[in-house]
Amino acid sequence: MGEYIKTSVFDVFKTGPGPSSSHTIGPMKAALDFRHSVQDILSDTTLNDAAVDVCLYGSLSLTGEGHGTHKAVLGGLMGWAPETCDCDRLLALLDEPGRTYEITFAENPEKKILFTAANIHFEGNDDSLPFQNTVRFRLSEAGETVLEKEYYSVGGGFIRCKGEAEAERPDPPYGYSDMNGLRKQMRRTGLSLSEIMLSNEAAITGKSRDKIFAGLDDLIGIMCGAVENGLKTDGILPGPIGLMRKAQVLYKNSAKLEPGNGLLLGHLNAFAMAASEENAAGRKVVTAPTSGAAGVIPGIIFLLKTHYKAGLPQLRDGMLAAAAIAFIAKHNASIAGAEVGCQGEVGVASSMAAAFVAHANGLSMKQVENAAEIALEHHLGMTCDPVGGYVQIPCIERNAVGAVTAINAYILAAAGDPARQKVTFDEVVEAMMETGRDMSKKYKETSRGGLAVCCVSC
Repeated sequence: MGEYIKTSVFDVFKTGPGPSSSHTIGPMKAALDFRHSVQDILSDTTLNDAAVDVCLYGSLSLTGEGHGTHKAVLGGLMGWAPETCDCDRLLALLDEPGRTYEITFAENPEKKILFTAANIHFEGNDDSLPFQNTVRFRLSEAGETVLEKEYYSVGGGFIRCKGEAEAERPDPPYGYSDMNGLRKQMRRTGLSLSEIMLSNEAAITGKSRDKIFAGLDDLIGIMCGAVENGLKTDGILPGPIGLMRKAQVLYKNSAKLEPGNGLLLGHLNAFAMAASEENAAGRKVVTAPTSGAAGVIPGIIFLLKTHYKAGLPQLRDGMLAAAAIAFIAKHNASIAGAEVGCQGEVGVASSMAAAFVAHANGLSMKQVENAAEIALEHHLGMTCDPVGGYVQIPCIERNAVGAVTAINAYILAAAGDPARQKVTFDEVVEAMMETGRDMSKKYKETSRGGLAVCCVSC
């Protein structure tokens, strides 16, 4: 067994502005971290002619404008954090050509760094870099470099800084690094999946169970809010594509479908698309595991609440199961479209959602694994090919299809015989990583292949 997973549930599920956790939340967090480093320098150094330049590489460069990366970077440099930033103000940044922004610091009010769009440089691909999504920040004084830091946005809003070790976390009491290890811990201890997840979360973060539950409840509320806001909003999404929102119309027209499964699936599609459209509009969403896949689990949650009257305890259990799936996928493969394509985003989200429904409905751990495996297996090879670099086509409908696939995977696991299932979840995660390694870069969030070049009318 490899190094134990020490990821928090609240690392996977985190709040921030759409449309892309790797292009928006990650770069904003990196910029905010760099800002803190600049603050430390300003305490000891006199800078009279300071400038900050930002260089974007990989898909941060190739699709950064469509994803709002330049706005996220400026927001972070100005001191905004993803979980608390004003989405309307963020969307308005850099919309006025030639506008100059002041980066100010409360601790040093006399220090101001002027910043314009010209300080952001889209550098294209650089194969020498260890990660596709790389951003470099440079603080200079009269042209001389004072501070330079390099960050990697590795998917789901997670970032790493070159040369800096990640903060150490305590070992979890029930350590595992893959699904096989998780099942072994459950057999050894006799504990349920939820109990293991809660105990590990408390040990890693120091949070009480009440605080963990409160945090999960807040996330569920934000997810449901994204669905509700999406259902009541119509119009054209931002960007040059001119894509009309569809969720509201789909929800209304679902009433014309036959009672039962037709209506249910119509509503599920509408719920998932509603949250995904909110993400595409740059509104507040919850990464699950990424912003580009932020419609799948909210769609499932809203369906369980409205059609099956699921309560918070049941939904919390589902969230914990979904987090376990995300942990294993991230630890052993990737959840970044720039690394493995959309199989790592919507594919993993569908897998998480299938486990969510299975665990929330009291299925055995083997059936929970089967549901997750089936959902991910049938997303293998899915490319990340956003038209125009915007998280709209095919991303929004893909979230809806991922949610429906999750329900079907749950049905296959619930009605099938677990003993007859041959493929394990760990094997599918390994296959996803191998497939991602073999996938051409043009299909990994660069908008240089697939629908991004075939859909020329957009």
